[in-house]
Amino acid sequence: MDNNIIAPIYAQIALDIALRISKGDLKEKSKVFGRSVMASEYGVSPETIRRAMRLLEDMEIVESKHSSGSIITSAENAKKYIERFGNRNNIRVCQKNLNELLEQQELLCRQIAEVAGSIVRINEKFSQSTPFNTYEVKISENSKLVNKTIGDSMFWQNTSATIIAIRRSEIIILSPGPYAVFYVDDTIIFVGDMNCIEAVIDFVNQ
Repeated sequence: MDNNIIAPIYAQIALDIALRISKGDLKEKSKVFGRSVMASEYGVSPETIRRAMRLLEDMEIVESKHSSGSIITSAENAKKYIERFGNRNNIRVCQKNLNELLEQQELLCRQIAEVAGSIVRINEKFSQSTPFNTYEVKISENSKLVNKTIGDSMFWQNTSATIIAIRRSEIIILSPGPYAVFYVDDTIIFVGDMNCIEAVIDFVNQ
């Protein structure tokens, strides 16, 4: 059986029954539970159980009796069957893996919820601490502000906007003073009324 191919459900059930036989949970010469009982146990149809038992019969692990159902004939053949096809598609192993994945999913959902909650709290705190809109404009290499200080540029006098921060690559310079210098690709973060936005854009880019 190719390890990259998932066995059909009846083959997984057959492998699981063989495993139970090899471990002694189901004894040789004892009768396997009826199809309806096993169908209920594995959550499949009686036809799926019939196909699983037919597979075990072909491997000479059980023998089907028309009058008494299937009888376990060889635990040794059950072990050989397991060795041949491996434990990869054992339905109990699949169920265990599924449970582990569900637990991981639950943990991941809790972590996502915690991070989302943190983002909401940070946004609320930021909104409370800055109850006004902020705007941004980037300094191009052709801007007349390059290599000038805030004071020399007379930024507020020309735009009526107040600079609250300058973003430079991964660094944010908060409350830059009048001696802070503008460089190419700096992003000016400012506040002001709606009328000053266009004034700032024109001033920075003219």
